[in-house]
Amino acid sequence: MEIPRIPLGSWIEGGLTWLTTEYSSVTRAISRVTQTGIEVLNEALMWLPEWALMALIAVLCWRVASVRLGIGAVLGLAVIWNLGLWDPMIETLTLVVIATLVAIVMALPVGIAAALSSRLYRVIMPVLDFMQTMPAFVYLIPAIPFFGIGSVSAIFATVIFSMPPAIRFTTLGIRQVPVELIEAADAYGATRSQKLFKVQLPLSLPTMMAGINQTIMLALSMVVIAAMIGADGLGSEVWRAIQRLRPGDGFEAGIAVVILAMLLDRLTQSLRRTRK
Repeated sequence: MEIPRIPLGSWIEGGLTWLTTEYSSVTRAISRVTQTGIEVLNEALMWLPEWALMALIAVLCWRVASVRLGIGAVLGLAVIWNLGLWDPMIETLTLVVIATLVAIVMALPVGIAAALSSRLYRVIMPVLDFMQTMPAFVYLIPAIPFFGIGSVSAIFATVIFSMPPAIRFTTLGIRQVPVELIEAADAYGATRSQKLFKVQLPLSLPTMMAGINQTIMLALSMVVIAAMIGADGLGSEVWRAIQRLRPGDGFEAGIAVVILAMLLDRLTQSLRRTRK
């Protein structure tokens, strides 16, 4: 007895076809706005001389973290500059910044709502489990029909891939606020919004920053993978090296990715410690 095969793939393809047909005007508008944002940020960062941007980043690291991180940032960025990968690094940084901002703007309200509503919490957790266990390459598939090949599709896939940690950590931080403090706020007659903005969010901010840190790291990894669908940046350098069988070029681009990842990681961790 043969069990009929569930046509899951056909259903998904039909759903994507319907969405791209019905909402093509919306996706085109989003694509134009996103592409404009990418170009503006790229041009602004590339307009600055390399030494000036390095100095700004060093001062930021020094003020937020320490002198040691500022010196390390200068040395790491100088290596990237010396390898001739400055422009791809800027393009990668632009994609990470935009994707992270969009992911955080979408994730924080969802995380807050899930923390305040047990029913929504029970619904959203399995969805986050599904999103985090799905292979990263799969997110590139629906991005192409919606936004075509290029950096906009990369940002779409990156946002979806990097959102779950921000949602999880926001929910976790708010739900871990001591009950005694909530009861004290209630005793003083605080409204629901006052408890949220003056008690729960400030106390959960270190945990939320940890989620933002993870979102940035996932965004960086996805931006590199998204070179397969035409995204610019260091990922395209790695992909080009693979296609041309140039392992040296691939390792150079990989080292640049590691330097950028370490810089962003240390910077966000320092922000977390400062806020704590």
